[in-house]
Amino acid sequence: MELVANARVLGKNPHVTEPVLDDVNKRIIEQLQRDGRMSYAALAKVVGLSEAAVRQRVQRLLDTGVMQIVAVTDPLTLGFARQVMIGIKVEGDIRPVAKALAEVPEIDYVVICAGGYDLLAELVCTDDEHLLDLINDTVRSVPGVTATETFVYLKLAKQTYAWGTR
Repeated sequence: MELVANARVLGKNPHVTEPVLDDVNKRIIEQLQRDGRMSYAALAKVVGLSEAAVRQRVQRLLDTGVMQIVAVTDPLTLGFARQVMIGIKVEGDIRPVAKALAEVPEIDYVVICAGGYDLLAELVCTDDEHLLDLINDTVRSVPGVTATETFVYLKLAKQTYAWGTR
């Protein structure tokens, strides 16, 4: 409560956090966005710090949730026959629906949005029967879901996460 009160006095929005990234952390993130397997030694040369300092900074960025280092794949090349985006309309509070969908293992992306749909969810399925089961028995059965529209991916044309930092 004190944070909110102090923020009001200072004329700041209490829901907007100050950036935790200095220029060195930004350069580290940008390098890892280009090559997530870059060694600490190579990162150290690029950003001008010791290998130990870079290792500590990377660990802090991971621990605070500022970034993740993951292998990004194209599910359609790994034996999953269907990848889809589902537009979902919700009646009532959107947040519990988003939370319920986020707990489904086959759903890898859930976003609350504005526009024609209240939520967007990305599903990765082994085949059409699996997709039908997920839509019918899982997504549409969540309390509050009133309508869905499914967009089947035919081919992944671009997927990148190298947008840098501000």
